[in-house]
Amino acid sequence: MLTLRPGHERGHADHGWLESHHSFSFAGYVDPDHVHFGPLRVINEDRVAPGGGFSQHGHRDMEIFSWVLSGELAHRDTLGNSASIGPGRVQLMTTGTGVEHSEFNHSDHEPVHFLQTWLFPRETGLAPRYSEADFPAASRHNQLRLILSPDGRDGSLRIEQDAFIYATLLNGDTALTHPLAPGRRGYLHLIRGQLEVNGQPLEGGDALMLEEETQITLARGRDAEALVFDLP
Repeated sequence: MLTLRPGHERGHADHGWLESHHSFSFAGYVDPDHVHFGPLRVINEDRVAPGGGFSQHGHRDMEIFSWVLSGELAHRDTLGNSASIGPGRVQLMTTGTGVEHSEFNHSDHEPVHFLQTWLFPRETGLAPRYSEADFPAASRHNQLRLILSPDGRDGSLRIEQDAFIYATLLNGDTALTHPLAPGRRGYLHLIRGQLEVNGQPLEGGDALMLEEETQITLARGRDAEALVFDLP
């Protein structure tokens, strides 16, 4: 079963310094039909104006990863980490028993455009943990590059959930297929471009939920960038 989530139906907030699109209920956007998809709880597409950002705030019992599309996102947290994250670099936090962090755009002229995604962890009360890694465009071009997994295989970052998350840049006639084991579900978020997934045409901002399917097939990409989730 395929369920399309059109990008234009996402929640939208514009605070001046921050413009955000919410795929699931978040902050002032409440949608009983889109609260979570399995352990996938949040996909926020954020654009932070030059000089803007999120002051120090706390999270707990969530797996949070940030994927920068353009610009630089400055991060600082109470675990002692300080970093500037650019395109192709994943930042992952296991917030567990509690972490506070801040995120800012220190540029004086360029916005930062990024996705922040939250997943429920396998259990609550885990020890907080931070990691980051580069996944260059060449490693994602016309292929599915594993970026997060429960065991850290193939150079991916280890996430505290039975979830496998892939990134891809797809263009031209290449088709990609990812099998879904029985009892698994898939979710694809198209960041930009055009793409067909299991025959369903998608535009940038759209998502597709897949249940009781045996595979996820990506085809006819046109400057497409996507995240693919293999979920319990």
